[in-house]
Amino acid sequence: MTGEFFIYLSLTLFAIGLAGIFTRRDAISIFLAVELILNAANVLFVGYAKVRGDAFGHVAAFIVIAVAAVEAAVGLSIVIRLNKQTGTLELSDMNQLKG
Repeated sequence: MTGEFFIYLSLTLFAIGLAGIFTRRDAISIFLAVELILNAANVLFVGYAKVRGDAFGHVAAFIVIAVAAVEAAVGLSIVIRLNKQTGTLELSDMNQLKG
């Protein structure tokens, strides 16, 4: 596989994730779209590591996976807390952070 394949695959995942962020209204779908964007970065890192023959891409992908796990844990805990308070997952209905 060439480097172009990984670029196009990563670009496709990134575009799907970006479209998901801009089109969805509930918090869970937006978190899934953010995870797609992070996985696009992982595909690109690992693809370039394979093409170049070094291990940096694998290390960078591991760091991105760790960041994604922390983001998911903190983000879902905030969503669960806000869902208990408001009774909905629609972000347009959640206005507790407005000053």
